[in-house]
Amino acid sequence: MAIEVRIPTILRTYTDGAKLVEGSGATLAEVLADLETRYTGIHERIVDEAGLRRFVNVYLNDEDVRFLDGINTAVADGDVVTVLPAVAGG
Repeated sequence: MAIEVRIPTILRTYTDGAKLVEGSGATLAEVLADLETRYTGIHERIVDEAGLRRFVNVYLNDEDVRFLDGINTAVADGDVVTVLPAVAGG
């Protein structure tokens, strides 16, 4: 199952500069684990022991996964996952 994952600039050092990569799995957790097999270190930048890191936003087809099933959100072939670091400031 091919899932397109959009990588933010700050994490592209893990993907050799690629802004789009493919992952596979039935859930977001599986897709992120699959990415880790090819892009070592990216998983811990997105996920911690509690689930998604607090300052990382993840969207599935433009829907925030925190309002779906979080890291356990089901994904399907052709879905698009977008990883965005949260922006703060004032």
